Amino acid sequence: MPRRHAPKHYLWPEIQLNIWILIVLAASCVCLGIFAWFISVQTELDLGIPWLFPFMLTTSALALFFIIFVLVLAAQGFLLPGIIIVGTFILFALWLTGLIETSLQMYGVVADINHNCQIWVYDNRVGE
Repeated sequence: MPRRHAPKHYLWPEIQLNIWILIVLAASCVCLGIFAWFISVQTELDLGIPWLFPFMLTTSALALFFIIFVLVLAAQGFLLPGIIIVGTFILFALWLTGLIETSLQMYGVVADINHNCQIWVYDNRVGE
């Protein structure tokens, strides 16, 4: 007679999981808001939108979907450590790519968004 295997359930430490979820949720929402604002400013200045801004919007949205996926799996008791490790690594790699490219776009020699904004503000005498 074949053996029946019970489905694996993994019980997470609630405080650890909740703190992790809050940190990732807050970081994703902040990135989503900041880069949506950057796109709005670039559009207002009639400048091109670097590939980075939609990339970071997509990364933030993926992180939010991942949090929802984690919450669903945790509620059913099927959240395994491998899912968290792989998903977090992928999101961290995407975020790190965005962080490096953000610094290059904002303050680099080629794009220098900060300089373009300063020129627009001072040439149009905004705030006077």
